[in-house]
Amino acid sequence: QVQLVESGGGLVHAGGSLRLSCAASGSIFSINRINAMGWYRQALGKQRELVAAVTSDGSTNYADSVKGRFTISRDMTKNLYLQMNSLKPEDTAVYYCKAGWLQVNYWGQGTQVTVSS
Repeated sequence: QVQLVESGGGLVHAGGSLRLSCAASGSIFSINRINAMGWYRQALGKQRELVAAVTSDGSTNYADSVKGRFTISRDMTKNLYLQMNSLKPEDTAVYYCKAGWLQVNYWGQGTQVTVSS
């Protein structure tokens, strides 16, 4: 089992920045099997969507809406980060961390990001 805990959300003005963190804990065996991690977000009344993802070889993928503004990164202990710059009101959502391998996926509980205009 793997537990994921997000932090770093909050209220920020448009144009500001936030850095989200996702701490992975639990079975070392399971954590070592993780080969894909990502950030998703869900705005009120909308479906959850991929924001950014990173694989074990370091390949990254971003939603078009955040390219050039957000940067995903991770460390050797499978903690995950999302640097968010030039935030816009449309970035307001609950942000979730996801980690897994093959058909096994774990989710965090989410952290609220609110961008005021």
